[in-house]
Amino acid sequence: MDRHIRTVDDVLRLLDGLFAPEADRWTTGGASWWDDFYADRTREVPFFVAKPDESLVSYLERGLIAPGRALDLGCGPGRNALHLASLGFEVDAVDLSPAAIAWAEDRAREAGFGSGSGAETGAKVTFHCGDAFTLADGALAGPYDLIYDSGCFHHLPPHRRISYLALLDRALAPGGHFGLTCFAAGGMGSEAPDEDFYRRSESGLHGGIAYTAESLRWIFSDLTEVELRRMHNEPPESPHFGEPFLWTALFRSAGAAAARP
Repeated sequence: MDRHIRTVDDVLRLLDGLFAPEADRWTTGGASWWDDFYADRTREVPFFVAKPDESLVSYLERGLIAPGRALDLGCGPGRNALHLASLGFEVDAVDLSPAAIAWAEDRAREAGFGSGSGAETGAKVTFHCGDAFTLADGALAGPYDLIYDSGCFHHLPPHRRISYLALLDRALAPGGHFGLTCFAAGGMGSEAPDEDFYRRSESGLHGGIAYTAESLRWIFSDLTEVELRRMHNEPPESPHFGEPFLWTALFRSAGAAAARP
């Protein structure tokens, strides 16, 4: 007889285990899938480009956020982390995939952020390989003036929103900002109800979960909405990344302002 459920974390791990191992994209067990995804750097994947999100650029240009400490969740090859660092942010960037982190470090060196071979590639950006939920109790404890996520949240199963919100609650500074880019319903991603992912857990998340504007407002209702819109479609010659199948959102936590309102 095995009675191993005592805490919320125990329940979350139990729900993780309902999914087939090959469907995992959110725990350290899913790192190998992402390594395969990032293995060929020449593939024509939209967000492989070395360009920051147009929404992030817009927030900065309009003074909605200002330099401070930043955390980039699911940083991939580091395009947004490096842009923030170039503007004076002190950035921690995390990804499950060693291949993604290696690519990000290469880009950092090419951009002049340092030439070391470790995770520390310069005074303003540090790349971490691992599970952000685990690292949030140590290396990524914060507080951060900005937590930014471009493409991580929609790869989490519904129950891991609890972990995600707990991370924001612990790591986001009072008055800090949370920026999000994720699949928009009607644009890309699965629109199945949350419960369906567990009824057919062997199928995983069908490439990622789509969200409506209303669902994002509800999930992040403890934060104040600053802006929520569809991402602008950026042409190939643009210096910025933009795809209209994505939401872009900026929220602010309660407390003293960490950046200009």
